[in-house]
Amino acid sequence: MRRVLRSHRTAGELAAFLPRIDASPQDVGVLRAVVRRPAPGAREVLDVGHLDVREGLVGDTWAERGSRRMPDGSPHPDMQLNLMNHRLVELLAQDPDREQLAGDQMFVDLDLSHDNLPAWSELHIGGPDGAVIVVTDQPHNGCGKFIARFGKDALAFVNGPEGKPRRLRGLCAKVVRPGPVRPGDEVRVVRPPGRPGE
Repeated sequence: MRRVLRSHRTAGELAAFLPRIDASPQDVGVLRAVVRRPAPGAREVLDVGHLDVREGLVGDTWAERGSRRMPDGSPHPDMQLNLMNHRLVELLAQDPDREQLAGDQMFVDLDLSHDNLPAWSELHIGGPDGAVIVVTDQPHNGCGKFIARFGKDALAFVNGPEGKPRRLRGLCAKVVRPGPVRPGDEVRVVRPPGRPGE
């Protein structure tokens, strides 16, 4: 069956979708997808992913990707994982098979905004004995690949005044407690002491 090609979402469609994004859970969300990048341009949607303190998502190429933010060009330790709001990627992709093209390893139904998840908030995945990741202070920005896959309006939106505070392009995180993660797992927020909601 031939796949129907759809036009990219417009700025108006994206703006109209903001209330749906803003209704994402704030304290207890759900992990919707785990995607491994075994090679440049390749994607593997996983039934079970394994998070490791040193490797990030096991089998992903994060450890092989250098970072311009590091003086020696090595992988950035605070950029092991990229998370994106699943409601938004679902809107942009318009097809479940295209969601993985965003390039993030984890898609969650959770409010990822700076107000809700200040840097160093913990996300406990899969219950009290599950994996734990921590939100870092590294920005996650859209790029040329994002334009190619989802359009110029999408890039301007996620990197613009509505998108940046909400972290619509997503956030960076690192693993602080290893463990398996599965679509459907609970994602519970633990904010740094003294922050709103704690």
